[in-house]
Amino acid sequence: MSEWTRKKRIDWLKSQLKQRVVLLDGGMGTMIQQAGLSEADYRGDEFRDWASELKGNNDLLALTQPSLIGGIHADYLRAGSDIIETNTFNSNAPSLGDYGMERWVVRFNQDAARLARGVCDQHETTNTPKLVAGVLGPTNRTASISPKVEDPSFRNIYFDELVETYSEATEALLEGGADLILVETIFDTLNAKAALYAISQVSEKLGERIEIMISGTITDASGRTLSGQTTEAFWHSVRHAEPLSIGLNCALGPAELRPFLRELSAVADTHVSAHPNAGLPNQFGEYDLSAVEMAEIVAEYSASGLVNIVGGCCGTTPDHIVEIASRVKHHPTKALNTTPRVMRLSGLDPFIADDTKGFMNVGERTNVTGSARFKRLILEGEYETALDVARQQVENGAQIIDINMDEGLLDSKEAMVKYLNLIASEPDISRVPVMIDSSKWDVLKAGMKCIQGKGIVNSISLKEGEAPFLEQAKEIRRFGFAVVVMAFDETGQADTQDRKVEICKRSYQILTEVAGFPPEDIIFDPNIFAVATGIEEHNNYARDFIDACAQIKEACPFVLTSGGLSNVSFSFRGNNPVREAMHAVFLYHAIKSHLNMAIVNAGQLAIYADIDPELRELVEDVVLNRRLDATDRLVDRAPTFAEGEVEKTDTVAEWRSKPVRERLEHALVNGLDQFVVDDTEEARLASTRPLDVIEGPLMDGMNTVGDLFGAGKMFLPQVVKSARVMKKAVAHLVPFIEASKAEAGESSDQGVIIMATVKGDVHDIGKNIVGVVLQCNNYRVIDLGVMVPTQKILDAANEHKADIIGLSGLITPSLDEMVTVASEMERQGFETPLMIGGATTSPAHTSLKIEPGYSGDTVYVKDASRAVGVASKLLGEQRLAYSQELKADHEAKRQSYSIKKATPLLSFTQATARREVLAFDTSTVSAPHQLGVHVLENYPLTALLDTIDWMPFFNAWEFNGRFPDILNDPIKGVEAKKLFVDAQAMLERIIDENWLEARAVFGLFPAYSCDNQITILDPEGEQPIEVTHWLRQQKPMPDGKPQLCLADFVAPQSSDIVDYIGGFAVTAGHGIDEYVKAFEDAHDDYSAIILKALADRLAESFAEHLHRRVRTEFWGYASDEQLSNQQLIREQYRGIRPAPGYPSCPDHREKQTLFRLLEVEENIGITLTESMAMTPTASVSGFYFGHPDARYFNLGKVKIDQLQSYAASRGEALSESERWLAPVLEPSR
Repeated sequence: MSEWTRKKRIDWLKSQLKQRVVLLDGGMGTMIQQAGLSEADYRGDEFRDWASELKGNNDLLALTQPSLIGGIHADYLRAGSDIIETNTFNSNAPSLGDYGMERWVVRFNQDAARLARGVCDQHETTNTPKLVAGVLGPTNRTASISPKVEDPSFRNIYFDELVETYSEATEALLEGGADLILVETIFDTLNAKAALYAISQVSEKLGERIEIMISGTITDASGRTLSGQTTEAFWHSVRHAEPLSIGLNCALGPAELRPFLRELSAVADTHVSAHPNAGLPNQFGEYDLSAVEMAEIVAEYSASGLVNIVGGCCGTTPDHIVEIASRVKHHPTKALNTTPRVMRLSGLDPFIADDTKGFMNVGERTNVTGSARFKRLILEGEYETALDVARQQVENGAQIIDINMDEGLLDSKEAMVKYLNLIASEPDISRVPVMIDSSKWDVLKAGMKCIQGKGIVNSISLKEGEAPFLEQAKEIRRFGFAVVVMAFDETGQADTQDRKVEICKRSYQILTEVAGFPPEDIIFDPNIFAVATGIEEHNNYARDFIDACAQIKEACPFVLTSGGLSNVSFSFRGNNPVREAMHAVFLYHAIKSHLNMAIVNAGQLAIYADIDPELRELVEDVVLNRRLDATDRLVDRAPTFAEGEVEKTDTVAEWRSKPVRERLEHALVNGLDQFVVDDTEEARLASTRPLDVIEGPLMDGMNTVGDLFGAGKMFLPQVVKSARVMKKAVAHLVPFIEASKAEAGESSDQGVIIMATVKGDVHDIGKNIVGVVLQCNNYRVIDLGVMVPTQKILDAANEHKADIIGLSGLITPSLDEMVTVASEMERQGFETPLMIGGATTSPAHTSLKIEPGYSGDTVYVKDASRAVGVASKLLGEQRLAYSQELKADHEAKRQSYSIKKATPLLSFTQATARREVLAFDTSTVSAPHQLGVHVLENYPLTALLDTIDWMPFFNAWEFNGRFPDILNDPIKGVEAKKLFVDAQAMLERIIDENWLEARAVFGLFPAYSCDNQITILDPEGEQPIEVTHWLRQQKPMPDGKPQLCLADFVAPQSSDIVDYIGGFAVTAGHGIDEYVKAFEDAHDDYSAIILKALADRLAESFAEHLHRRVRTEFWGYASDEQLSNQQLIREQYRGIRPAPGYPSCPDHREKQTLFRLLEVEENIGITLTESMAMTPTASVSGFYFGHPDARYFNLGKVKIDQLQSYAASRGEALSESERWLAPVLEPSR
C-alpha cells in the first residue's frame, strides 16, 4: 500500500511545477494499435456474447485486456512520465452508445482508474510519487454544432446530458484512484464547459477541491478549435475553473502547434501544457516524426519558456517520452504570468474589457422588450431574418450583443435556446460575446447552457434576499459567466444616489467575500430611470445615476458599470428627435463619470455636436437637473422638434441636390451608404485622377467624423457606420486607381518587403518614411504596423513570399525582440534577408547580437536614404557578393569589439564611495507650492507653440543641421522650407480643428534618498508610497569627478532635511489615430508622417512648457526665471527631468513606478506596453529633480556586482534585471 495520498501527490506535483518541466505520457491509442488486437481480444470472456462489434472500443480493454493496458502504463512510467492518463478517452455515454454500452460509464472509468493507480503504486518510491490523470475526453456529439445542415438550431446532445455523463465519469475516476482530472482534446468548448460544470458539482458533493488539467485542440492552421474559437478565446471560456494547467494537444504536430502554444503561454495565468501528435498524419494515417525529431521540437518549447508540462498524443510512444525527458530535464520551468484584473470575455474571438476599449457598446435590438421589429420576427418564427438584426448590431459596432426573449406570448426559454443555437452557426455574429438578458432565472440558466464563450448574465439582484442571490451567483460562476447586478434589494429598486451606492457595496461584499466571484466579472447597473415625467421626485434620476457610477467604481475596485439607455427618455416615446438627443446627452455626461458600457440602440443616438443647440440646452437642463422648470420647458418645446421628423425625411431631396463634394461629406458624417457609389463615381469623373476623390471630399468627411469622435460628441457605432461608407467609396475607386497605375507602368514590383515595428514598441514614424521611399522606388511594401508579434511577421513573410523583412524599433527592449525574431527565423528555416533599423538600433548591436543568431543576410540600415540601395543590393544580381561583404563586415565588427580595450570599471563599492556629496539646506531645497497629484486636461495647444524644438522634426525627415538655419541651407533649404510650410499648415489645422488633445498629469512629493534608492512619501510626508531604484556610474570619472546616481540629487534620509521629487506624464497624441488612419487609407503617407511628427513635437514641447510652470509656479523654486526658447532647448535652467529609458536611468520599468504614483492611465489615458513603450506614441514622462547641482549624465556600463545589488533591492531575480539592463551591462570577456 502506497504511503502517498491524493493530497500529498498533488502537493508534490505543485512543488515540481515550480522547479522543472513535468512529463505526461504519450499516445495510448498508438500503442494499442501496435498490439494488432482481434475482435476476440477486445471481447475477452466477459463480453464474448455482446450483440454488437466491439473492435475499436479501446476503453473496453481496461476491462478485457488489463495486462496490455497496464503494461503500456508501465512502459510510459519507465520512460520518465510523472503523470499517466487513464484509458478513458471515450468512456462517456454518447461515445459508448456506439457500442450499446452507455450504461457502463461508471464501470469503464472506475476500472481504468484503478488499473492505472495500481501500476503507479508499483513505480512509486518514498521520494517520488506517480500521478494518475483521470481523462474526460470528447464525445462524438457537439453541443455547439448542428449535425443537420438544414437546421442550424438542432442539437443531438445538450448540456445537461453532458453534465450527467461527465459527473458519473468524474466520480468513478476519483473512486478508482485518479489524483486529478484531465479534460482533453477539446474541439467544442461548450462540451468542455459541461465537463468543468460536472467536476465542480462533484467537488461540491465530495467536499474537496478537484485539481483539473485542461487541454484544447486547434484543428488546423487557422488557429481555431473545431467550434471556431481562437486559442485566447478558448482560455477565456474555461479560465473560471481555475485549472492547474491549460494546454493544447492532438490534431497538429509539434512544429505546427507552436505558434498557438506560444499565444496560449503568453495569456494564461496558470501552468501551460502541450502534448502534440508526432507530426501530421501521412497518406496512410500514420505519424512520421521519430522520437529524436519530435523531442528536438518539444524541447525547444521548454527552452523558450513556453511550457510547464509536456508529453505526447497520437503517434507518440515510450521512446518519444524517453527522448523528450532527456532533453527537457535541464530546462527551467515556465514562470507563471500575472495578469491585470480586467473582465475577459469571449465569443469566437477574445474580448478584454480594459481601458483600451473605452466605452463599450452593447447592442440592444435583439431584445423583444426594446424592439418591436425583433419581437414581431420572433413571434412569427422568422428566426433567419431575426439573425440579420444581430448581424447588423455587430456591423454597427456593438462589442457585445444583448438578447432578451421576455415576452408574454413567447415560450421565452425555448426562444432563447433556439436563437442562441442559431447564432452559434453564424461566425460574423458569434465572434462577439453574448449578454443573456432576462428577468427569469430559468431563461438565464438555459441560455448559459448554449454558449461556448464567456458571456454576461443580465441580471441578478438582492430583490428576493441574500440566499437566492448567493445561490444564483455561485451558479453563474460555475458556468463561467460575468454578471450584471441590479441596484435592487428587498425593499425595491434604488432611486437615489446613496441607495444605489449602498446596494452595490452590499452586493459586492457578498459576491466577492462569500461567493468567491472575481470583482472584475461584476457589472453594476445602478438603474437608469425616466426623467421629465412631471413628478418632482424623478427630476434628479439621471444625475443620481451619473454620480453613482463614479462613487461605485471607487467603492468597489475592479467592477464595471452599465445601464439600459432607452429608459431615460421613456417619457418622450414617439418623439424620436428628443429621445435621440436625450440619449446622446446622457451618455456624454455618464461616460465622463465612469460609465463603462450601456445597452445602446445605435440607430437612436444623435451626434452630440449636431443636436439643435436649443434642444441640447433643454435636454441638458433635464438630464443634469439644472433648473426647476426644466421638464416644463422641454415638454413645451418637444412637439416642435417632433414636427422636424417629417422635415428630416423630406430633406433627403435637399441634401441630394447639393454639390457632389458636400453630398459625400454628408453621407460620411451621417453614415448613409445608399448613394455613396453613385456619388463617388460622379466625383471620379470630375477629377483628374481617382486618388483625388479620396484625398479630397472623402477625407474631408472623415476628418469631420474624427473631430466629433475625438471630442466625445459622436460614439463608436456611428463612427463604424461612417467607416463603412468610406470603405464602400474606396472599394469602388480601387480598380480605377490600379488601372491608372498600370497605365503609368507601375505594375511590376522590384520585390516584396514586409515591414513591422516589433512587439512592445509603438513607434513608427521612421519606418513609415522608409516604406514610402521604398514604394516610390517600386518595391511592394506590406506594412504590418506596430507592436507586431514575431509569428505574425513570419506568417506574413510566408504568405506574401517576402523578399526582405524589415524590423524597426525605438525603445531599448525592442533590441531583444529583434534578436528573438532573428533566432525564430533561423529556427524555422528562413533565408529571407533581414533589414534592421530604428533609433535604438546600431551597427554594433546588429553585428554582435542579431546577426550571429541568423544564417541569412542581416543588414543595419541607418536611414531611409540608404534603404533603397540596401534593398537593391540584397535582391540584385550581385546579391552573393553583397552577402559575403556583409558577413565579413559583421565578423570584422565582432573582432574589433572583442579586442577593444575597455576601461576597467570600478567595483560597486568603489563607485559608491566616490558618490556625489551635495549641500542640502534652505538654499538648495525648496518646498513646493502645490504638493500632490494634479491633472491638466484639454490643455490649449496654442500655449505649446513657443517651446517647440523644430530640429528633431527635420531630423525625422533626415534633414540635418540647425533650425532655423536649415531653411536657408543652399542645398536643402528649398525642400526644407516646403516641408516647414506644409507642417505649419497642418499645425494650424490641428489647432483650429481640434485634431489632437493635450493632457498632462504631474505630482510633487516629499522624498528622501538611501543608497541608490529614492523613497517617495505621501503629500503629508508621513507614509512611503513608492520607491524608485537607480544605478550609479562605474566607469571611472576623470579628474576626481564623482560617480553619479540620480539618488544623489535628493537629500539622504540621514540628513533630517525634508526634500522633494516630482513626476510628470504628458501627451499630445489623443485623437491622432483617426487622422493617421484616414491619411493612410487615402494613401497620403506624407501627411500621416507629418501629423505623427508634429504630435511628437507638441508632446516634447508640452514637457518643456510644463517643466517651466513647475519650476516657476507649482514647485516655485525658480519663480523669477526668464529664459528664451533657445535657452530652454539648451537646458539652461535649474533642475532636470530625466526619463526612464534614457542615459541616466536606462531601466524603462521605472515608468511603472511613475505611472502608479501619478495614476497616469486613469488620469490622462497613457498606457504602457509590455516593453514599456507609451501609447499614445506622442507622450513623454519622467521625474523632476530640483537641486541646483542636479544634472544629466550618461550612466555608461555597469558591472554584475551592482546589478546583483539592484536586483536584490527590487526584489527580483538577477536574470530579470539582466534582461532589462542588458544594453548597459558590462560584457563578459
